Amino acid sequence: MKISTLLALCFVFFNFQAFSQSYIPKIESTGCKIKTENGVIAKCGYLVVPENRANPSKNLVKIPFIFVRKQDQDSVKNISLYTTGGPGYSTTLGITQIGLNSGFLRYGGFIAFDQRGTKLAIPSLQCPEVDQAIKRSYLENLSKDSLVKLAVTSARKRFTAKGIDLSAYNTTESAADISDLKKVLKIESMMLVGISYSGGLMLTVAKNHPEGIKALILNSPLPGFVNYEEHALINMNEALDQVFDNVQTDSTKTAYKDLKQRFHDYFTKISSKRFNMRYLPKENSDSITISYGKTELLDAVFGKMENGTIKIVPFVMNEIINGKHQQYITEVVDGAFSGDPNRTLGMRYSIYCPEQIAYSDPKLIAKQDKILPWLSGYPFNNVNKEICDCWKVNSQPASIKEPVYSNIPALISAGDADPFCRPFYNKLIKRYMPNAQLLIIHNRAHGAGFGNSSADYLGDFLADPYKKLVSKGSDVRIE
Repeated sequence: MKISTLLALCFVFFNFQAFSQSYIPKIESTGCKIKTENGVIAKCGYLVVPENRANPSKNLVKIPFIFVRKQDQDSVKNISLYTTGGPGYSTTLGITQIGLNSGFLRYGGFIAFDQRGTKLAIPSLQCPEVDQAIKRSYLENLSKDSLVKLAVTSARKRFTAKGIDLSAYNTTESAADISDLKKVLKIESMMLVGISYSGGLMLTVAKNHPEGIKALILNSPLPGFVNYEEHALINMNEALDQVFDNVQTDSTKTAYKDLKQRFHDYFTKISSKRFNMRYLPKENSDSITISYGKTELLDAVFGKMENGTIKIVPFVMNEIINGKHQQYITEVVDGAFSGDPNRTLGMRYSIYCPEQIAYSDPKLIAKQDKILPWLSGYPFNNVNKEICDCWKVNSQPASIKEPVYSNIPALISAGDADPFCRPFYNKLIKRYMPNAQLLIIHNRAHGAGFGNSSADYLGDFLADPYKKLVSKGSDVRIE
């Protein structure tokens, strides 16, 4: 190699090193609003970092965190950091108190960390225009898709007028935020805890910033390297099959005879059908007529496919098939009218559009409709290509779709009735992580957890992350 070439490469390397160190992450302390008991030490504040690390001299973002520990717990070792899923939900919003016996503190110090752009972060990428558009579509019987696209365009203009770089709210930057928080708090060893999307985020931290990461704890994780849109209806159909299998093996459920075939026939038949119903919005004195169809009826079914209600799904299916829609559609429309105060759609768009929608093949997405006619046309996500065309964020590099190869120990949980993050995804994660262990929990949905009251798989794992776990019941399979 020529000396001139070597010098040029060195210049690039040192410039990159200087560039990568051209900002200093900071903590802005705030008073803790959560209640704590005596003996619990709490520190609350914002992590302050560049909005775009490639241009650190411009905007800053502030990301909330809560750091708690008992007085006898180490302040720099064996700290668990948790951030929630979505993407688009706040982690700290729902935490109001932490006592000495809190599960948060069972395994050491605990950090709840939000993601940039979520509700309590500065800036927050909330899009109330979208919630209003959905509500208006029911009130005036107008096209929801058209109104939502207009609302997304309006929200984007509002953010860009403030100079916000919407392309900077992505998984790579969020992973760097976690790494920076670890550095500025001088934490030496950390367990990363994630659920759903944030499970994939924690995998990205392990990939890009593995220093000091002791273990990963992933609850129903969605790995960023899969193309979710190409599998979404297949995922849902597999979860429905688990429900049907449960009915099949329960001889007492005679009322649900042939439920699977009846479900398939009914939802295939109503694909283009519309129904009308009188509905009373909470703020109205008079009821209105709303129009609904297959989408809302499937929303009602999948809305019950949660851990607390999974057992009543066959009953709900049977009711809907028999034409008893009122109660379930009312619940769905109530949700549409009230919106979700914890959800930040702009942040969701900024992640989902360049990291999932951009990499999913429309032809493969469409093939799902052909093989699953009872689910065909179902809008399985509140982000799609049309919305992304309105949001207009920069693409992410192909490297984000590479599997995460890592020797870091990981405990992964999967529910066999999860309609979103199937055990298939979790097996893919495990394939590239030789020290990972997977719990597949029967009749659990999304957010399957790590066992039951008679088994503490999480405690066993943290006691020795490299030791093979042993199943303690027929409802848990360990792979």
